[in-house]
Amino acid sequence: MKPNRIIFPALACTLALSHTFGEDAHSMTGCLAKGAHEGTFVLNNVEGPVSTVVLAQSTVDLGMHVGHKVEITGTTIAGADPKVHTMQVTGMKHLTASCP
Repeated sequence: MKPNRIIFPALACTLALSHTFGEDAHSMTGCLAKGAHEGTFVLNNVEGPVSTVVLAQSTVDLGMHVGHKVEITGTTIAGADPKVHTMQVTGMKHLTASCP
């Protein structure tokens, strides 16, 4: 069997799986609030197709920005409620010290 016959299907499968599990980074802007559970946060008044985003995981310290308008960057992850957009945050940009 030629190596290409193994490599290309494996590559296609890997790309399909990474897309399925939300490996595409994206940004969302809104007002940062504390979440329902310790160490979680919520982005409210989101500018975009959803109004609220649960920030279940973060590599960024978000605590000092509660009540501020921020832009978060991250990937979609599976959350407790499949109907709610849930993200793992990998970056954050502070926009204003207050929210509308």
